[in-house]
Amino acid sequence: MNLDVPDGKDPIQYAWGELVPGIGPAAAHLSLAVYEHTTLGLREFEAARLRVAQLNGCAFCLDWRTERDGRKVEDGFADAVTEWRTTDAFDDRTRLAAEYAERYVLDHHGLDEEFWDRMTAHYTQREIVELSMCIGSWLAFGRLNRVLGLDTMCVVPRR
Repeated sequence: MNLDVPDGKDPIQYAWGELVPGIGPAAAHLSLAVYEHTTLGLREFEAARLRVAQLNGCAFCLDWRTERDGRKVEDGFADAVTEWRTTDAFDDRTRLAAEYAERYVLDHHGLDEEFWDRMTAHYTQREIVELSMCIGSWLAFGRLNRVLGLDTMCVVPRR
């Protein structure tokens, strides 16, 4: 489905704000909060975010790169995320972030004790909760944008 967005309106602002004013702004605040208040490192943050984007198929999310202090992940990082199981470009935390994102999206019932043992060896409980909230946000809102066709109406600002 492609949402009918009136001429001159920003698709995201229209859908998330004007159409559902009681829900959209709250969703937008959560969406922004995961970027503004994260304590996670850029590489693990982007590995999880990109893996969710790949699974959701959100064009906007796939094109986006998080920037922190003028830094972004290197070119080719998205390809490494696709190959998270075998790439030598990732440390344990980054690989686990990509794995967790994939399993969270595709098989959350399959998160077993073996996985949690590996996860808690590299992440604190606080970091696991934070990463879970981030992944949940990207899953929900990236999928919403993809399903409603908003992902192809929006363009990533170029700097």
